[in-house]
Amino acid sequence: MTPDQLKITVELLLEKSNRNMEQALRNAEMDYWDLVANRLYYSVFHAVTAMMLADGIKSNTHKGTSSQFGRHYVLTGKFSREDGILYSRLQTMREKADYQNIFTIEPMQGEQLIQQARQLCERIHSTTITNLH
Repeated sequence: MTPDQLKITVELLLEKSNRNMEQALRNAEMDYWDLVANRLYYSVFHAVTAMMLADGIKSNTHKGTSSQFGRHYVLTGKFSREDGILYSRLQTMREKADYQNIFTIEPMQGEQLIQQARQLCERIHSTTITNLH
């Protein structure tokens, strides 16, 4: 991949992350918490994927991406342990929301997760854009 292709791909992933966050917010307004869990996870997942791609780190699976995030970003102190826990929690919630017949969270808890995921995505986006240029 050329540097220009890399930059475009990373930017497209960051845009996708933003769209997923917007979808989470809209679904929260309708109390569709299973969809909120899905969209929050994918917002963070696409942001992490963009950051890893910009840094030359590859992964082929969701679990691999989570593992690489922990190894290259949390253990090195670039992101906090709490960030790693949040990412893992969102992944687990997404799996439950997608595959179990019943998934519920309290709206207050959902709003808190939205805020935490937004803050994490903002930091990832900022880091990625800085590293890309």
